[in-house]
Amino acid sequence: MTHIELPDIGDPTGVIMTAQQETELGEAFYRNLHAQMHIDADPEIKNYIQSLGDRLAANSDTPQQHFTFFVVDENVINAFAGPGGFIGVNSGLILLTEQESELASVVAHEISHVTQRHLFQTFQAATRMAIPSALAMLGAALIGAKAGGNGAMAAMMAAQGMSAQYQINFTRDNEVEADRVGMQILSKSEFDPRAMPEFFERMQQSTRFVGNHIPEFLLTHPVTTARISDTRDRSEHFDYRQYPDSLTYQVIRAKLRVLNSGSPRLALEYFTTMFNRGTAQQQNVMNYGMALAHAKLGQIDKARTTLQKLVQQYPHQSQFMNALADTEMEAKNFTRAAQLYEGALQRFPDNEAMTLSYVRALLNTHQASKARTILHQFTKHHTPDPDLYELMAETYSKLDNEGESHRYYAEGYYLLGQTKQALLQLQLAKRASGNNFYLNAVLDERMEQWKSEEMAQKDKD
Repeated sequence: MTHIELPDIGDPTGVIMTAQQETELGEAFYRNLHAQMHIDADPEIKNYIQSLGDRLAANSDTPQQHFTFFVVDENVINAFAGPGGFIGVNSGLILLTEQESELASVVAHEISHVTQRHLFQTFQAATRMAIPSALAMLGAALIGAKAGGNGAMAAMMAAQGMSAQYQINFTRDNEVEADRVGMQILSKSEFDPRAMPEFFERMQQSTRFVGNHIPEFLLTHPVTTARISDTRDRSEHFDYRQYPDSLTYQVIRAKLRVLNSGSPRLALEYFTTMFNRGTAQQQNVMNYGMALAHAKLGQIDKARTTLQKLVQQYPHQSQFMNALADTEMEAKNFTRAAQLYEGALQRFPDNEAMTLSYVRALLNTHQASKARTILHQFTKHHTPDPDLYELMAETYSKLDNEGESHRYYAEGYYLLGQTKQALLQLQLAKRASGNNFYLNAVLDERMEQWKSEEMAQKDKD
């Protein structure tokens, strides 16, 4: 993690860290998460959760704050907020929701933890503890999202040297406030505030017979009968009306179910069982899920026929068009896939999923120069992530430019929290760069920065 010099925790002004320090801590936290859990890199899933979060954040107390929303590929039920506005939601929680407003209620709750400064109030409660201990406490609270709430709470207790009862009460106050503020965000964002108590109650009921296997969300966000009652009472103050789910929410849940089912055959069995239930639109979503499963099982004709019908019926739903082209990629029909992506991008320009898949199709049809042009144009308007850097590295390798290839592999490893591997790739890039002055300058700068961070981490450890 990046070494960050924080001001005195007991600063009477209440200024715990500057905005720049919080941003750096958040970015370091996010890199560390990549090293500990699998962050979903699927562009359609990423874009959906980011757009949902942005819609909610725009109606928060601090609409100017930048948030990064992401999905963690874990079937356990959890969501968590980190410094710098990084908010994660586990795929297991998304699949547990039965309506979009339920998912929105969890995201709004986590947004409220950030806007109400709950993470940093925990710092203040630790009255002048040493900076390393304070950071250890924050790390325990956040990484506990992966390790489990009981372990996280124990680590926080050790770091704070505070009584367990005080910490429990402090957490409950935060949860109540996050519920209250989150419900206001829901209403302003055109989601159903009543979904919050409904989801809490269903989660509580679903854990009555699970013994010690309590979902992590309930360990880190304890739901009591009083809390459910309080949120239900508050929800009654909002006008009642219907809040229909977006088709995109339903489609993304179907895609997550295929990706997280363990096998495409299990997913196919689920969608087949559910097919005759719900509205015509919901049945079409089941068809989409079955098509994805068929494609992964190698049943390309079945998948293609279904997706072609969905594209005709829903011409403005990009996921159906993208899935049709992806099916051709699964069948290794790369030329046909490239044609479909190219045509789809005319209808959905700048679509991330289609753009990156189009580049992969171009690489498979020996059009690396065209792929490079598209990627560089794409990065002008999109923040690169590990997958994008890997794709750029592959593209430059196809162009026999090993210096640039290793450079982009290095950037990808760094974002994944693997600094040693990143430094190794920089060394390989230096060997391959020859007399390229510009590239060598970039490599030297990154090497100095990452070595400095690595040394600071060793000193802190």
